[in-house]
Amino acid sequence: MTSTPTRLPQKEASRLLLRTSVLDSMRELLTERDWSEVTLTVLAKHAGVSRQTLYNEFGSRQGLAEAYALRLADGFVDAVDEAMVAHEGRAVEALMAGFGSFFASSATDPLVISLLTGEAKPDLLRLITTDSAVIIERASSRLAESFQRGWIQASPADAGILARAIARLGLSYISMPPESGASVAEDLGTLLGPFIDVARAGRAGEGRAVEGRAVEGRAGEGV
Repeated sequence: MTSTPTRLPQKEASRLLLRTSVLDSMRELLTERDWSEVTLTVLAKHAGVSRQTLYNEFGSRQGLAEAYALRLADGFVDAVDEAMVAHEGRAVEALMAGFGSFFASSATDPLVISLLTGEAKPDLLRLITTDSAVIIERASSRLAESFQRGWIQASPADAGILARAIARLGLSYISMPPESGASVAEDLGTLLGPFIDVARAGRAGEGRAVEGRAVEGRAGEGV
């Protein structure tokens, strides 16, 4: 039985459409010019909206960059989720694939390229260093929820530990991309994969213990 997708209220759906359209336009602009040249006025014209609309939705140019960075973080979570589905039951391979996919996509992202080339951009660098808490929290929260579902079935505590480690490690490579994304992805998968196996085993053990107590209880009632 398939569930019916939840429909967003019209106002919320319109706002999401606006944000997506603006961030898509920003990505297009960044393929043509450096971040330092992307002003709210330029972006508003390219996106076909008013400058006031951008202010109302994003607050400032820095808020716009943060929204874009959050979308990058969502892309990282989606890559890990898709890899988990594609490599069910194989934690190391799943993490290798998830990290590898993210490293490959972020290496070609125009905002990341702008960050790493040309003049220094302290505002962008702060987003993934000193001001990265909101981005890490977003990725960690989504990953933790994912790890409690599906084939991993981690406990909330284990899911949180794993999610925070993956989010911090994955996003830390944005400012200093690995020389070989494949080898770093392999290293990270090898490092963190066993934790998933242990978490799964612990969860399974808890389940068996609960079942055993239930059986003992029923047996005791029959005496």
